[in-house]
Amino acid sequence: MHSIKALVLIGAVLIGMTSFHKATTTQQPIPQSSLVADTLKIDAESGLVDAPNLMMIKSQCTACHSSKLILQHRFTRAGWTERIRWMQKYHKLWDLGESEKVVLDYLEKYYGPSAVQAKAAYRRAPLKAVQWYKLN
Repeated sequence: MHSIKALVLIGAVLIGMTSFHKATTTQQPIPQSSLVADTLKIDAESGLVDAPNLMMIKSQCTACHSSKLILQHRFTRAGWTERIRWMQKYHKLWDLGESEKVVLDYLEKYYGPSAVQAKAAYRRAPLKAVQWYKLN
């Protein structure tokens, strides 16, 4: 019985001593891209970056489709232009006229392959020089 009490006492002392042990942690610097991405305001309704031309994007783009189609892609300006032409040809998207430049500026800045938040939070960069092989 005395040995059990002694073991419990020793265990309690050891646990008490380890609770005062100062843990050493190494702090990693926060990547600059994460800091910038965190400062961008996101529109609660669409999930898009809340920038001065957001209403133009919402009126021209999300009138027909979900903003998730924008969020999941990272096209260059030429790629976004090609996508707009495709929608005009196959889905009867109207001519954007003078607003096309505004739309492309927004998409290129916030949803292009070099956009800061794209690197920080969304899809990885496209694979380059992929070598495919046949599955057996």
